[in-house]
Amino acid sequence: MSRTAVDRGVLATRVGGLELHAAVMTASGTSGHGAELAAYGRLAELGAVVVKSLAAFAWPGNSGLRVHGVAGGSMLNRVGLQGPGVAAWREHDLPALLAHGATVVASIWGRSAAELAAAAEALAGAGGVAAVEVNISCPNLSGHVLGGSAGAAAEALEAVAGILGTTGVPLWAKLSPAVPDICEIAGAALGAGATALTLVNTLPGLWVDAEGYDAPFAGGLSGVALHPVALRAVHDCRRAFPDTPIVGVGGVATGTDAAELLRAGADAVQVGTATFADPRAPWRVQEELARWCARRATSVEEVRAAARR
Repeated sequence: MSRTAVDRGVLATRVGGLELHAAVMTASGTSGHGAELAAYGRLAELGAVVVKSLAAFAWPGNSGLRVHGVAGGSMLNRVGLQGPGVAAWREHDLPALLAHGATVVASIWGRSAAELAAAAEALAGAGGVAAVEVNISCPNLSGHVLGGSAGAAAEALEAVAGILGTTGVPLWAKLSPAVPDICEIAGAALGAGATALTLVNTLPGLWVDAEGYDAPFAGGLSGVALHPVALRAVHDCRRAFPDTPIVGVGGVATGTDAAELLRAGADAVQVGTATFADPRAPWRVQEELARWCARRATSVEEVRAAARR
């Protein structure tokens, strides 16, 4: 991709105090733990690389089939947060990302507030981490929906903020749309120390073989089908929290999808499931968003400002 649009500032944005030269990032869980996507494009051209969620310990994830495509370009996954653990990531993957010039957003998870605190402790002091996304909403690991209630979300964010809150590293709370009132959960997370919201994680879904040959497959639904859900969550949280930084994620496969999330109130967007089909998708979406802006003689910053009026 040409850097012309980025250098003009057309795609520049900020998520709270974090300045980004482009509004398009990868989404956690869809581009690996390190520099895997560097084979397909320059990581430094993207707004940020959000790595797959990490626990304080190595975790094998779920056994058996982990990913299943469903109609309309959507996907169910039950990977189960497989990862090497924060310490191994800091040693082996973070240096590679930084060597490629990536803006790095680390993502952490835990089955309890105590495990999240341990992950935060293991991450503390990691040089080159621009922000930390706190994943409290994965639907495909038993018991891991710490963001399922306002109280649980607050407890989880307090645990992380108590360790990382004094470092100045932004904390983004990644929330599930599978709740009665996402604004209530968001408010609790923000009150407990989150500095931004990532909206949204996958929705619980199920595939059933109509012929009866294969067992039902349960997992988190992502891709095109999730996009309207993400738009609603961003829109509602932007109205409820006019000044809160928001990162929109869910079904972003084109520049128009990205623009829709920005117009709904997001400050930046993440590309996830589209990367499975096309590893160059984040760069393509970024280029398409630059063209969308150029056709309208506007910029991401102007779209952001309009969404707050």
